[in-house]
Amino acid sequence: MATMRSTDRIKTTHAGSLPRPKLIRELLTTRQDGKIADPARLDAELPAAVKEIVAKQLEVGLDSVNDGEFGKVNFTNYVMDRVSGLEMRSPDPRAYQYRLNMIARDERKFPEYFEKVYHRPTIAGGLPHCIGPLKYTGHDQVKRDIANLKAAAVGTRAEELFVPTNTPGTAEHWMINNYYRTQEEMVFAIADCLHEEYQAITDAGLVLHLDDPDLSDGWNIFPDMDKKAYRQYAEMRVDALNHALKGIPREQVRLHVCWGSFHGPHHDDIPLTEIIDLIFKVPAESYSIEASNPCHEHEWRVFETVKPPAGATLVPGVIGHFSDFIEHPDLIADRLVRYARLVGRENVIAGTDCGIGPRVGHPLICWAKFEAMAEGARRATKILWGRA
Repeated sequence: MATMRSTDRIKTTHAGSLPRPKLIRELLTTRQDGKIADPARLDAELPAAVKEIVAKQLEVGLDSVNDGEFGKVNFTNYVMDRVSGLEMRSPDPRAYQYRLNMIARDERKFPEYFEKVYHRPTIAGGLPHCIGPLKYTGHDQVKRDIANLKAAAVGTRAEELFVPTNTPGTAEHWMINNYYRTQEEMVFAIADCLHEEYQAITDAGLVLHLDDPDLSDGWNIFPDMDKKAYRQYAEMRVDALNHALKGIPREQVRLHVCWGSFHGPHHDDIPLTEIIDLIFKVPAESYSIEASNPCHEHEWRVFETVKPPAGATLVPGVIGHFSDFIEHPDLIADRLVRYARLVGRENVIAGTDCGIGPRVGHPLICWAKFEAMAEGARRATKILWGRA
């Protein structure tokens, strides 16, 4: 399955995470020794839950659907359930992962805000420490996720099925190295593990959706880095991702890049123009970026001078997680038309800034945003093709 195109109308997708049923959430978060406590019960409950979430996505007007990431504790840490060589330990407070500190740059500028308003994530049970060679052990889990998604889509109008996965750099964020000689060695070891997951997804004929907030939000973790040093940091992790993608069909790959979904100032996010060449260095057929929030909506201008690789589609986020305001369909249409006039209407797909399911105030807001996006896509279609 190649990534879809807007051949005759603007089509719609999203960035992954969707609202979870209470039981699925409880089964994923109830853990013993850092592992899911009742994996058999989870496996038994997932097929029905995935069938329901696929139907809901289609009901609100999405063309490209997934399993809501229901088989994963979250979009980053799920890797820890699928890789051996890790042990949960209390981290050294000097490790940057200790504070999950994607807010480091903003925090220096607005310390009183973060002291009063920001709820820093807790590190219950510690963080995964790499204590031996990393090996992929998630074959059964990824096969389960693929099978559940395919079964749920039988007989539906879904145009595309996608499976979100991590990238090596993003998985590295929360993994402390106590084994490999260098951080680079560990990142490439993660890449070798993830290659097996990528291969399983694309061999099954599904679209591989790569979540790579690290490419941009890594900048915020290191407030003393200048842009030259950061590009070196980011390039190595892009090289590791490309290593993981060796042999993976480009036409089945979508790359999603965002600046982290935390609610905060985002005053010092690295500009898209500084990393767009690194984004396009990844061999993907489709590129998904934040494009609707107040810090990044203006970056449509980047595409006045920079174009996606030949044949690639662009998936700008036209709805977002940063607010519970539901975007008006006319605003969504305006955003889509703007991009279509820069890169071609057939090369634009409506998307989201991030996975919005767990990041807005209530599931009803999530679904209302999707309905607004579908209607906005219809209105953009009328403008661009001259028909509904």
